[in-house]
Amino acid sequence: MNTAVRELILASDSITVLTGAGISTDSGIPDYRGPQGVWTKDPDAEKLVRYDYYMADPDIRRRSWLLRRDNPARLAQPNAGHRALVDLERSGRLLGLITQNVDGLHVRAGNSESKVIELHGTMFHVVCTACGHRTTLEENLVRIAAGEDDPRCEVCGGIQKTATVMFGQALERRTLERAAIAAQVCDVFLAVGTSLQVEPAASLCRVARESGAKLVVVNADETPYDAVADAVLREPIGEVLPQLVEGLTAREA
Repeated sequence: MNTAVRELILASDSITVLTGAGISTDSGIPDYRGPQGVWTKDPDAEKLVRYDYYMADPDIRRRSWLLRRDNPARLAQPNAGHRALVDLERSGRLLGLITQNVDGLHVRAGNSESKVIELHGTMFHVVCTACGHRTTLEENLVRIAAGEDDPRCEVCGGIQKTATVMFGQALERRTLERAAIAAQVCDVFLAVGTSLQVEPAASLCRVARESGAKLVVVNADETPYDAVADAVLREPIGEVLPQLVEGLTAREA
């Protein structure tokens, strides 16, 4: 554990965290681009989360629904990395928790919904692409179990998808604005378990740096922002995050 990073956290009044798939691997959820990543093992699997393929191909939709049904994130539990960020919030230092993940584990761990900014949405709700009607994932999985392989909207018959941002879809503007503000006004920007290759999430590191924040990258593999980071930590996330926040108390006014 890097003592200098611990000192940065102790001295900070406002820390913004960006998390990617790497923080959830200890919860049994595979990442996408790592050596054992979903897309590394099966490059064609990326088609299941591309909006154009999904909307045009019924077979892709059928496969996507089965992937949602079997997704380990449905039953996953928060790990030590998630819980460490709850401790960071309790210390009064957490300004915002931006996540590229759709697994809901930050809120399940105990972070406030008002702090968590889900850039890519959530897998636990389903939205109709035609009329916007929302239902839950579990409601639709009941229909899958009953024999429907591509459940349509019960209001208008439109194509449904999880309330996640697929490749080829734009991020929700208000969500991106909240993330950008959190990056602009923090003292420390902590990027955890993300390859920093997907935009616009990755560019939040640049926004933070240009606004004067210290940038800390915690990731097993190299990222495009390592060269400009103030610190890069390669230790396992589930070990290093608890060490960084251990014993934190609220800062005195």
